[in-house]
Amino acid sequence: MKNALKALRAERGWSQSVLGEYLDVSRQTINAIEAGRYDPSLPLAFKIARLFELQIEQIFDDGSKHATTEPQNERLRRSG
Repeated sequence: MKNALKALRAERGWSQSVLGEYLDVSRQTINAIEAGRYDPSLPLAFKIARLFELQIEQIFDDGSKHATTEPQNERLRRSG
């Protein structure tokens, strides 16, 4: 999964070890997340988002297309 963790960490001048301490994970975990080799658990993703005061979607991108917010049945009712 692509993410902006490395850039966000660098903007603050934090090492991987320091970020790991803030999040209660190892430096190796931070390295693996930044490299896209490890997807964080949902609780860890929320913790990261709170630390950087961002929404999860502003940090992590799973590459999927974003769905519209309008339910499909509403679209069908309007078009039919």
